[in-house]
Amino acid sequence: MRRHDENDRGFASDNCAGVPPEVIAAVVEANGGHQRAYGKDVYTAHLIEVMRAHFGEQAEVFPVFNGTGANITALTGMLPRWGAVIAADSAHLHNSESGAPERVGGFKLLTVDAPGGKLTVEAIDREAWGWGNEHRAQPLAVSIAQSTELGTLYSVEEIREIADHAHAKGMTVHMDGARVSNAAAALGVPLRDFTTDAGVDVLSFGGTKNGMLFGEAVVVLRPGAVSGLAHLRKQHMQLASKMRFVSAQFIALLDGDLHLRLAGRANEMAARLRAALEERLAAGEMSGLRFSQPTQTNAVFAVLPREAAERIRKRVRFYDSGRLPGEARWMTAFDTTEADVDAFVEVIREELAG
Repeated sequence: MRRHDENDRGFASDNCAGVPPEVIAAVVEANGGHQRAYGKDVYTAHLIEVMRAHFGEQAEVFPVFNGTGANITALTGMLPRWGAVIAADSAHLHNSESGAPERVGGFKLLTVDAPGGKLTVEAIDREAWGWGNEHRAQPLAVSIAQSTELGTLYSVEEIREIADHAHAKGMTVHMDGARVSNAAAALGVPLRDFTTDAGVDVLSFGGTKNGMLFGEAVVVLRPGAVSGLAHLRKQHMQLASKMRFVSAQFIALLDGDLHLRLAGRANEMAARLRAALEERLAAGEMSGLRFSQPTQTNAVFAVLPREAAERIRKRVRFYDSGRLPGEARWMTAFDTTEADVDAFVEVIREELAG
């Protein structure tokens, strides 16, 4: 079997990281004997209890394979066929799901400019109109990402304001929580505070970016916010026959504080990266770099000369943001170490020196 270099590290994506031993152990424990298929197993039953401890006894849980599947399945269940979703122009739904909202979900995206990746009620109102007009897709849901695709955070109050505003206009609220644990770790509040209690109707709960082998979950926070989700999950090819292995991983993360420790570690390493680069800029050890977004979770966004970025990328992997010319996105993960960060800072300093 071909093996990879276990010392190969990068800052391209938290998807590139491996799996913590606690999650591997949970999969091994779930592996013995037979269990009923398609979510009728004891692990999925326990996961529902665990999720309800975080989000309230009303919560319904639907494990799925991946983030796009979670988002599209959730929003399809939240909308009639003529419905549309208001989202930030930086949303993963809009930029990174290959037309799945329109092709698979059959719903229209109404995107608005959202500085820092965050919607406001004023931004929402730029597309929240035309109800009853048969010529216009009906804006019936709002989707926000927490943390956002730009690594920024909504406060509890900001989410509550958006939810109250949306509900007053007859719209529901979906949260893309691909990095929801990073948000919880950064805010220092329970998951429920900025989801259920803030008025979010449906959450796509991310696991893969925070240490799972595979798997996400649609969590319905308000009864009646979706319809037919069990059928949609099957139609969208997101129903796992051996669901116990998805559920066991989530239990390992959530039945305790592991998800917060892993996400908190990733956040700390991003903060370390930014602080070290700011220190070297201030000391005049390098130039030509500026930060383009605040660093609030596990992402650092910076603009630098393209030639320098290519030289750095040959030594340490990372991606461009795809937004601004020369804007790089440096992601940290639960297994990023201080040594990884310090070595990367030195590479950047060498390529931007003078």
